[in-house]
Amino acid sequence: MRFFVATILTIAFSFFAGLIMPWWSIALVAFVVALVIRQSPLKSLLSGFFALFILWGLLAWWIDLKNQGILSKKIAMVLPLGGNAILLIVITAIIGAIVAGLAALTASCFHLTRK
Repeated sequence: MRFFVATILTIAFSFFAGLIMPWWSIALVAFVVALVIRQSPLKSLLSGFFALFILWGLLAWWIDLKNQGILSKKIAMVLPLGGNAILLIVITAIIGAIVAGLAALTASCFHLTRK
């Protein structure tokens, strides 16, 4: 249950933080959520990872959908992705997921050192 709650809170707070703060605010949100909701390091890592993978994946897909994929295809051509917009969306989601997952893991390990 804590895993689910931590994931949903990380998604919600990261979305709202992203509206008013820089992109790296997702790390702060994942860190704080993992501090408040204690879990094992692996569960904290996965909770932050899945939360941002879902959030950034959906946001990137929504942006791609709204501009008919024009921007994604052009960026995918600049990067060595062969114009594959779907791969660009997945890579975007993975980058956000790694940042949030490591922030949540750091907070969880912080609990371990404080015992």
